[in-house]
Amino acid sequence: MRIHVLQHVSYEGPGSIALWAEKHDYPVTYTRFYKGDTLPDEDSFDLLLILGGVMGANDDKKVPWLNDEKQFIANAIDQGKMVLGICLGAQLVAHVLGADVQQHEHREIGWFPITATPNAMVLGLPQQFQAFHWHGDTFSLPEGAVHLGSSEACTNQGFIYQDRVVALQFHLETTPDAAQELIDACSHEIDNGPHTQPEAAMLVDLELFDEANQRMEQVMGYMLSQMAMVSECTG
Repeated sequence: MRIHVLQHVSYEGPGSIALWAEKHDYPVTYTRFYKGDTLPDEDSFDLLLILGGVMGANDDKKVPWLNDEKQFIANAIDQGKMVLGICLGAQLVAHVLGADVQQHEHREIGWFPITATPNAMVLGLPQQFQAFHWHGDTFSLPEGAVHLGSSEACTNQGFIYQDRVVALQFHLETTPDAAQELIDACSHEIDNGPHTQPEAAMLVDLELFDEANQRMEQVMGYMLSQMAMVSECTG
């Protein structure tokens, strides 16, 4: 599996996904938009991983490369690529599939439980689990998408589209170091809202990160199995 990462800001990297890829000797390449990188040839990767960021899916006029990125994501989906969007990445996937993305009533920041639908079983996710969150926007479900779960703060926490496109509003890839980087960069977003944790509470239980990272491996295993199925059908 050749993985290409669309990274929007320096402090939101692939986290445990990069460690998983390294363990399995899967090559990982990057388009780091914050460094001015260009997008790759669409034949150079099997899975497109779209990460989080401070910008919004509708910020076309503020973010010069956003239109090109959205077209690139749409092309990857049309070409039958495996696509995984996380946080902003999930919102961008929802957007290119025709769903609405808008500012949510409250930010959701910190560790909060996800209640999964039965559809999430294919990803190896239990009926309820803890996930790390850091977002202020939300999305509606695209037509034809399968709903994955919700939290108290946010009805749509993820979906699967055509079995090979996965969008997760929440973070399972975040490591303790990655969470600290995000806190350092965006602590001004931590407010007194009903779904926001204080900084110290996010880092107090390291087992939460281990459990989340293990679930991220299960999601990546699903992506790998779907890629194998596509290869069998087309081979």
